[in-house]
Amino acid sequence: MGALELKLGKLRGMIRDCESAVVAFSGGVDSSVLAALASRELGQRVVAVTLKSKTLPASELECARKIASVIGIRHVIIEHSELSDKAFVNNTRNRCYHCKKSLSTRLKTFAEKNGFKRVLEGTNAGELEGHRPGFRALKAAGVISPLAAAGLSKEDVRLIARRLRLPNFDKPSMACLSSRVPYGTLITKSLLERIEAAEYYIRRIGVGQVRVRCYGKTAVIEVLPKDFAILAKRHSSVERRIKELGFNRVALDLGGYRTGSMN
Repeated sequence: MGALELKLGKLRGMIRDCESAVVAFSGGVDSSVLAALASRELGQRVVAVTLKSKTLPASELECARKIASVIGIRHVIIEHSELSDKAFVNNTRNRCYHCKKSLSTRLKTFAEKNGFKRVLEGTNAGELEGHRPGFRALKAAGVISPLAAAGLSKEDVRLIARRLRLPNFDKPSMACLSSRVPYGTLITKSLLERIEAAEYYIRRIGVGQVRVRCYGKTAVIEVLPKDFAILAKRHSSVERRIKELGFNRVALDLGGYRTGSMN
């Protein structure tokens, strides 16, 4: 038996041990694999829950709906607002801690009211390195991260997603929109909406992975180096559209896209 099969067997066992569960479901590949396997192991004793908020792009919410339908898992959408939490809005280096603490509270309350024993979420083993205050909040709340506990990397998760024939097996990673805002800058509804609109436009011209980081009135675009040519070809229209959204300057980060660049 290969290493991946051993990890997958461990993951399935952990899910079965939960008996019943709520899966925090964003529609990304990690939470989709977790939801799909939980559905197979627990049947009607599992539900996927998506928290609808200003930090989640509308396109991601629609994706979550579609993937839940493909999986065949019951899907519940709950309105949620991190912007009501001053600790989150103030955007300190522990912003993710406050965000995940709030998310955990909502999911655990839902689980308790509806008779589910555990709350599961999709952090993978490769995401445990570096500055991860959000993961500390999840652990403190008793939320279980089976992918990480089973030692599954992002590559492992994508391989499993392909095996399960999930249509989002190669979907680019999507962090919450607040990750585009430098620590110390207040997070507002209008700022998140501008960032979402800018990234939506850039994806529409053919770019897969994109982040629009907001430094005051300057928008700094991060894409994979292979996509630099797309932006160069469309630079005038990209600059015009992003300035229409309220930015004064538009720049391309020549370092390219990378996770956690603001940390």
